[in-house]
Amino acid sequence: MSNNEDLQNPEDIVEDIATQNQEESLEESSLSFEQQVEALTGQLDKLQLEVDTHKDTAVRAKAESENIRRRAEREISNASKFALEKFAREILSVVDSLEKALELPADEDGQVKATREGVELTYKLLVATLEKFSIQQISPVGESFNPEVHEAMVMQESDEHEPNSVMNVIQMGYSLNGRLIRPARVIVAKGKSPEIDQKA
Repeated sequence: MSNNEDLQNPEDIVEDIATQNQEESLEESSLSFEQQVEALTGQLDKLQLEVDTHKDTAVRAKAESENIRRRAEREISNASKFALEKFAREILSVVDSLEKALELPADEDGQVKATREGVELTYKLLVATLEKFSIQQISPVGESFNPEVHEAMVMQESDEHEPNSVMNVIQMGYSLNGRLIRPARVIVAKGKSPEIDQKA
């Protein structure tokens, strides 16, 4: 036999490959239609579960990043608004000293009067400067007592004031951009106690 006869014809090779593929296809198709549908449904469910898991993770990550962004914005805003809080607390002692100086009785002496006027102008200028930086004075005379912004130092009976109203301010309160720095220390009115009949 010649060498040429030992070599397989190309057409025979193609036919052998086609036959092999047909056999594999027949093996795969040996599963029933219901089994194939069940297998595909299982794969689909598995893929859907993976999609849902990734989607949930993405939603959570987006929500978390949004929360971080909002928190950072709020912290930056607060840092800007309340950067002066420590300074404001320190400067209030100067304001208090000027207020105490103005409570001293007026003297007819010209030099003392001029000094008092200078102190009063300095006080007004300082309070106006504080207001420019959103440091507001709390002076609640005549208002209802509010424990969130007032500190009751004394309660006194009064016919001229409504019960639970502020009669007088012992020390002014202050707030910075709406945040309380120091409560106003106040005297609060209370109704008169009923008189007890002393007669036996």
